[in-house]
Amino acid sequence: MTADAISLSPLPPLRIGDYTIPVPIIQGGMGIRVSAHRLAAAVGNEGGAGVIATVALSLASQYYQKGKDYFRANIKALADELAWARELSPTGIIGTNCMVAIRDFEDMVRTSVEHGAQLIISGAGLPLRLPEFAASRPQTALVPIISSLRAAKLLTKRWSKLYKRIPDAMVFEDPNTAGGHLGLNRSELFSPEYSTERVVPQLVEWSRKEYGDEIPIITAGGIWDRQDIDHALDLGAKGVQMASRFICTFECDAAESFKETFIKAGEGDVVIVDSPAGLPGRALLSPFTSKLFRGSEVYSKCFATCLEACRCREEKETFCIAEALHRAQQGDLEEGLIFTGTNAVRHKRMMHVWEIFQELTGRKSPNACP
Repeated sequence: MTADAISLSPLPPLRIGDYTIPVPIIQGGMGIRVSAHRLAAAVGNEGGAGVIATVALSLASQYYQKGKDYFRANIKALADELAWARELSPTGIIGTNCMVAIRDFEDMVRTSVEHGAQLIISGAGLPLRLPEFAASRPQTALVPIISSLRAAKLLTKRWSKLYKRIPDAMVFEDPNTAGGHLGLNRSELFSPEYSTERVVPQLVEWSRKEYGDEIPIITAGGIWDRQDIDHALDLGAKGVQMASRFICTFECDAAESFKETFIKAGEGDVVIVDSPAGLPGRALLSPFTSKLFRGSEVYSKCFATCLEACRCREEKETFCIAEALHRAQQGDLEEGLIFTGTNAVRHKRMMHVWEIFQELTGRKSPNACP
């Protein structure tokens, strides 16, 4: 049933730090360059928060020439992406996703701040030093991704003690449904202990009791339709983060063949792979993942030392994840890795971002075709 066929109540705005996001939807960061300036701007124009994933942005840029240029080129590429997003969305909320696990985490945060990112979402490890790296622009909202109430307490205590600051919001990412790297060991996956239903109410109660609701909780993983959003809000979340839902959009920054793979996907095509980063990852079945499962040879040369910890670099095993994700985004589905959440198989056709927002909110988009 579409939004045109039913009456939907208005969604409440989401307040994060100094910013009000009119529609409480944050577009999740998807690397490498699956969510870059085009997608982020389109989401920002619809009243959500658009997010540019900062990892390895340079690989398809004019700046990257060889391995030693990688980190310098990433800085320039991120500056470009933020500028282009702002040109396309002059008044939208635009932020970045900066992974703790990458070696240029500090550079990506400082570049985000310097070039006007309104919020920084940070996970793949606890971003304990994020306030330090973002100190030059206090109005930038800082939003850590956390996996448990324990992690939330630890991080908030550390920030409060060292930086006299608490998070402007927190994202809880459900490892049972989220895409990409999952913050648990394989043996812990699919446990209800780490589910949205269990953890979000815990976080909401803690935020309300200890901080007077000043740290809004945002839930991510498995969010697809209005029913999912309403359920998240019923649990006490103030907003949601959606990533996979925006892949099969005309504005998504990935190759068309990348998107077409999702439309063709069927039940059973979402798999768990072991990442060189030492974590399991949720991905779409592809020729590349089939090679991994068979133990066949895949691209395994580390070219940029991009991760803090990497089995490809340190043990000369497995594959180069930056190369695999880059190839997929460029349309090489034979040698590329396609990260996704559990909703991957729900894509049926290409859509515009404004169509998705219209479906989720029930209101006609100002960007809709007449």
